[in-house]
Amino acid sequence: MQTIEFQLDNTHTHVELCNLLKLTGVASSGGQGKLMVANGEVSVDGKPESRKTAKILAGQVVECLGTQITVVAAGAA
Repeated sequence: MQTIEFQLDNTHTHVELCNLLKLTGVASSGGQGKLMVANGEVSVDGKPESRKTAKILAGQVVECLGTQITVVAAGAA
């Protein structure tokens, strides 16, 4: 399984799920990210997630198509 660490910037406390998939390259666009969520291909913290714009916070782990994305707070590296 591929793992990616996504760091939030100083001005945001969360990232929308479909945008996270796009920003990390798991999806080629926000629209494709929304489709992946709608098709049940995404889980957050081990549970299926059906909300396309769910707010993903620092400390949460998103899994999609064999990729695990860990979201970390700004400056936490």
